[in-house]
Amino acid sequence: MNRFYKIIRYVFPYWKNALLNFFMILFSVIFGLGSFTLVIPFLGILFKNQPLVTTNVPLEFSVDSITHNFNYFISQQILNEGQHVALLTVSIFVLVLVFLKTGFNYAAKFVMAPLRNNVIRDVRNHLYSKILKLQLSYFSDEKKGNIIARMTGDVQEIEVSVIRSLDIILREPVTIIIYLYSLITISPQLTLFVIILLPLTGLIIGVIGKTLRKRSKEAQDKMGLLLSIIEETLSGLRIIKAFNAQEKVNNKFTDENNWYTRIMIKMWRRRDLAVPMSEFLGTSAVVMLMWYGGSLILKNEIDMNSQEFIGFLVIFSQIINPAKSFSNAYYNIQKGMASADRIDEVLNAEVSIKDKKDAISIRIFNNYIEYKNVSFRYIDDDVLKDINLKIEKGKTVALVGQSGSGKSTLVDILPRFYTIDKGDILIDGISINDYKISDLRGLMGIVNQESILFNDTIYNNIAFGVEETTKEAVEAAAKVANAHNFIMESPEGYQTNIGDSGGKLSGGQRQRISIARAVLANPPILILDEATSALDTESERLVQDALTKLMKNRTSLVIAHRLSTIVNADEICVLHEGSIVERGSHKELIDKQGVYKKLHDMQSFA
Repeated sequence: MNRFYKIIRYVFPYWKNALLNFFMILFSVIFGLGSFTLVIPFLGILFKNQPLVTTNVPLEFSVDSITHNFNYFISQQILNEGQHVALLTVSIFVLVLVFLKTGFNYAAKFVMAPLRNNVIRDVRNHLYSKILKLQLSYFSDEKKGNIIARMTGDVQEIEVSVIRSLDIILREPVTIIIYLYSLITISPQLTLFVIILLPLTGLIIGVIGKTLRKRSKEAQDKMGLLLSIIEETLSGLRIIKAFNAQEKVNNKFTDENNWYTRIMIKMWRRRDLAVPMSEFLGTSAVVMLMWYGGSLILKNEIDMNSQEFIGFLVIFSQIINPAKSFSNAYYNIQKGMASADRIDEVLNAEVSIKDKKDAISIRIFNNYIEYKNVSFRYIDDDVLKDINLKIEKGKTVALVGQSGSGKSTLVDILPRFYTIDKGDILIDGISINDYKISDLRGLMGIVNQESILFNDTIYNNIAFGVEETTKEAVEAAAKVANAHNFIMESPEGYQTNIGDSGGKLSGGQRQRISIARAVLANPPILILDEATSALDTESERLVQDALTKLMKNRTSLVIAHRLSTIVNADEICVLHEGSIVERGSHKELIDKQGVYKKLHDMQSFA
């Protein structure tokens, strides 16, 4: 019930639609009931045993008043125009009432359409917003395909299973209550028998539906795994083909897909059981009512004529469909709640990196960055151990070392992508934890080893993250990054779409677009994470030249794979197993004949 409330709360902003829907349903049910109650006088006229009503009563909004006056009107028709005209009159009334019933029923669905779609839009927006707020460590434990499945399949399942059931939840109870009230006015004794039958039917259906939610969650989890396999396959298709691993990955996908299929078969068999079971139970209830009511009439133990009993059965039969729909809605909601559980796992995930309540703004970097006794671990082993490092404004500090020594982690904790376990990082003497995260990251420009670009135009990729800019500013940034010439040679210049992850560009071109993006942002602090390590010699020269321009008059923290690119750094820190083991200028470290000298000699020899 708690999770159902979490979905329903998204309905609250659209309460006017829900209220309109309720009233439209109310009128639809009333007119529908009217069309069925006309069966009684219709049959009375047909069987020629309709008692004529010779006096009318004051018209009031009550069943007795409306019924009495309608019977008076029909009686007058019979007396003045004959039974044939009276039958035609009743038939026209039925048509008018059915038209009004169906019209209000459509109107109810009409006002619910915005509610259903807006609720799902809000759920999807909320989920996407939460994904953007979550720390990077969260996504290290989650498969991308599983997250995509929650954004797509699970959200859609809530729309299909839960939100569409809201219409039934609003309509069917109203229908059942009004119809039951009309049955009570016809025969309280038979209605009591009906009230005993209906809960028994619902109890049987409820027992069968208990395991549906569990099966649905298993199915959604498995679909997330399938999407993860698909995503990994598309990303690694080149390697799969290169290593002739098509059969291996195909078998893996097939096995998981078969498992998913088995779960879905079990789930749909159980879900599809709702319709035949509710139909059988409904028919059984009608048959039992026919037997019980017919027995009472035959024994003269109940004051009811034949047309009233038939009318009672007709109205009762109309309760069966709402009850059946309600049972189907129960099944659907159980299935949808499994998706709600999976979405809640994301929405309820703790955001460990967030602003303090009294976080302060920072717009200008004035003096220095300082790491003080910083330690960090991802799982168990320390990745960084008691790091102490001070970076003065305008200086370039390079980080070198073997893979896994902690270089990337050292720069990732500066913009608070991760939270350190021990120590502190200061900017101008104040802990980065005290600054607003958006302001902190606004001070920094990042160029990674693998260029992260978006399936958009070159212009929009360069202008990414900059709220207000101009064509001239974008072109100027591209020129600094040595990217303007190849951009102008592209089919549509700056409006050329670069494809998924910049797939239409070469590695050097992608990197220069990344640099142009950093140039346009004009950050005082620059982080370069092995920005030239994956490039050929010509591309490296162009990119390195662009980086030199970018680093001018900026505080730079550079992770270097090729030591030749950082010989002019103000300070070089050598990391080994999470600790800074050497530091100094290029010449000082060469003279020490230590770890840096060995790394330098290996690259020189290579």
